[in-house]
Parts: sequence; structure tokens; C-alpha cells
Amino acid sequence: MDPTRPDSSVLQLAVDLACRAPSLHNSQPWRWKYVDGQLQLLGDHTRLLPATDPTGRQLHISCGAALHHLSVGLLGLRWSADIRYEERAVSPNLLATISFRRDARPRSHDFDMLTAIRRRRTDRRAFGVFEGIDALVECAVDQARELGVSVVALDPLQREGLLEATESTASARRYDPEYQAELHWWAGHSLATGGIPETSLVSGVAGVPIGRTFPSRQNAPPEESGSVDESTVLAFGTPSDARTDWLHCGRALSAVLLEATVRGAATCPLSHVTEVPRSRSVIHRIVPEIGVPQMLLRIGRAPSGTPPVLTARRSVAEVFSPS
Repeated sequence: MDPTRPDSSVLQLAVDLACRAPSLHNSQPWRWKYVDGQLQLLGDHTRLLPATDPTGRQLHISCGAALHHLSVGLLGLRWSADIRYEERAVSPNLLATISFRRDARPRSHDFDMLTAIRRRRTDRRAFGVFEGIDALVECAVDQARELGVSVVALDPLQREGLLEATESTASARRYDPEYQAELHWWAGHSLATGGIPETSLVSGVAGVPIGRTFPSRQNAPPEESGSVDESTVLAFGTPSDARTDWLHCGRALSAVLLEATVRGAATCPLSHVTEVPRSRSVIHRIVPEIGVPQMLLRIGRAPSGTPPVLTARRSVAEVFSPS
């Protein structure tokens, strides 16, 4: 067996795990190609949400998260992944090339991270305080730093400032017909292999004022009503705002999400307050130490009741082109 080339079953399983990564409105904006013993990650611009993500920043963050999921999956399968980012001048769609080494020695925690891939889900309900949050935040800061990403947990005063950014975003988009049409298409719509199903939405009184305003879920469970969110909010930022920064941020986000899942915390990424320039500037003002704001993440203790379902994904055959 060629020690630099995983067999097809390993590749398909690794790609399947990578495609469990979170993405804007579960749009899954990625494709994978296996060429000459290397795996290529390409951005699928047919899945770009132009009203929500006109620059493609969230598309790249989503693909960065898929890259990290891929690395975690390969490590659990005893392969190391060497990732090389590709320059935009080479190809606007080719984001990274992955080569392989059969030298990985996974530890028990690596297997915990792998199993977390299939257990992680975005929970948009109000959270309670997670008991081990301090240790989790410390771990998140360290994991992100290794990828050149800054992570800061917002204090109560900064959390109040976040409300201003949220309201600014909502105001800018309330009467934007293209954004609203795009949102209603992807959220609550009956898509077989993408989008956010209605069961993953919450009622309009779910107690998360810093969350994105989604279409309200009909007949939401009664425990959502009157809940107050006590989550910890992490802000992710990068030194600059280039394509590689976006990919780094996605990888860091994935690392923190999976670590939180391993430790039993509930999570919910928040991208809406960094999608509108005015609200993004508010985030920069309240957390200047992170650099360029890229993403926020709520972490907390999941409420009682039925957890969100795992959202559907496109099949490996649809997104992966083997040699």
C-alpha cells in the first residue's frame, strides 16, 4: 500500500466527516476533488448566499471548518493531513490542497473529537451557565492561537455592546427584500439535503436577543417561552481580513465547537453581527484586542427538552470527485 495515499474508503469516510462541519444556513458551500494522490478543497460558489455573504467571507469560514473536521477525521483514521492554502491568483475556487502521511498516532482525546463530529449540532435555544466554562474558554483561546486566531470571552459590559451590533444588523436588513427572501428560502424550508429545518428554529420568544432573527418556529415547545440566555459569548478575530484569515477562523471555530461538544456544552455560532459593516465596526469597538472580527459563538448548558435534530447533509457522491 502506498503510504502517501489513503484508499478510497478512508477518503470517502473522511470527506463525509468533513461535510458535517457547520456552514451559513447549512448551505454546505464546498466540493472535494482527489487528484494525483492529493485532496483538493474547492469553494462551491453555486451555494454562495449573495445577499447575506456578498464577499464570500462566510463561505470561506465554512470551508475552513470543513478542513478542520477533515483533519480530525483523518487523525482518527490514523492519517495526518498536511494542508496548503492556495492563492486566489491560482484559482478563485481552489482553497486548499491536502496531502497525507501514514504516521498518525491518535490519542484518546482525538477519538473523542472524532465522535463529537457526529454529535455536534447548532442549538439556537437560550442556554444556562455551563459549569466548566472557564476551563473551556482557556482551551479555546489556546486552540485558536495555534491557528493565528484570537478568541476573547465577552464580559457583561461587552455583552451589552453586542446588543447594539445585533440591533444595527436587524435594522439594516429588516426591509432588505433580497436578504429576507434568501433567509426564508434557507430557514424553515423543506430542503432534503440542506438549509435549516423548521425543527432547528426556535419561537420568537426564545430569549436570545443577540441571535439572528429567523422565521419563527410554529408550535415551538413550551419550555422555550420565557427563557433567558445565560450563555458565554466568544468573539473570534484575525490579524487581517484576507482569504487565509477566513480559512484560519473556520478551522479555529471547528476546533472550539468540537472541544465544547466533547465537554458536554451546547453551542451556537453567530455570524450575522459580522456580516454588516456597521455592526462589524461595533464589534471591533467593543473587542478591539481580537483584531478583525470574524465570528461569534455562544456556549452554555443546553436547556431541558428535545435537542435540535442533526441537520441533513449532501451525499459524499454529490460533493466528492474521486480520481
